[in-house]
Amino acid sequence: MAIDKIQSESINLADNFAFTGTVTGAGGSNTPAFSARLSSGLTLANATATDVVFQTEFFDVGSCYNNSTGVFTVPSGEGGKYCISVNCMFNDGQGNVSDMFVFIGSTIGGSFNSDEVARAEATSNGNLFTRFNLAYTTIISLSAGDSIKITARADTNNSSSIALLHGARGSVFSAFKIIE
Repeated sequence: MAIDKIQSESINLADNFAFTGTVTGAGGSNTPAFSARLSSGLTLANATATDVVFQTEFFDVGSCYNNSTGVFTVPSGEGGKYCISVNCMFNDGQGNVSDMFVFIGSTIGGSFNSDEVARAEATSNGNLFTRFNLAYTTIISLSAGDSIKITARADTNNSSSIALLHGARGSVFSAFKIIE
């Protein structure tokens, strides 16, 4: 489209345009980004917070997730707002689960602390569930070098241990940078 046409007429943004040069400043990418799942079962001792390592990556753009430690670290020069999401599926064939917690811990401001927490009670009309899914998503500002990890805890009515389910997309941890 000729410059004189743009200057003499209004632009209908619903029209299609064919650009022959380089367009800059438009769009962006939601990277770094990763998504990983639990690839083997994890047993949670009753009333004990346990770090969750999601071993199998669906993708990891920017090499920001360590699937050996379960820690997401913001790469150098990539500070900004991030969408952090976790889904944990708890399973207990005996119906002993009473409460589940998922903590999104971070190094923001120094040592690891639980900045965000998702909690759900699994009781319903006095009946205890045998399987329960707990999902949580938040948006937080992170700086280069900040880290995020997931910790899970399940409380039971008889001190038994609980399994965190794996495979497919049963328990998943994901994050991506938001375009501002």
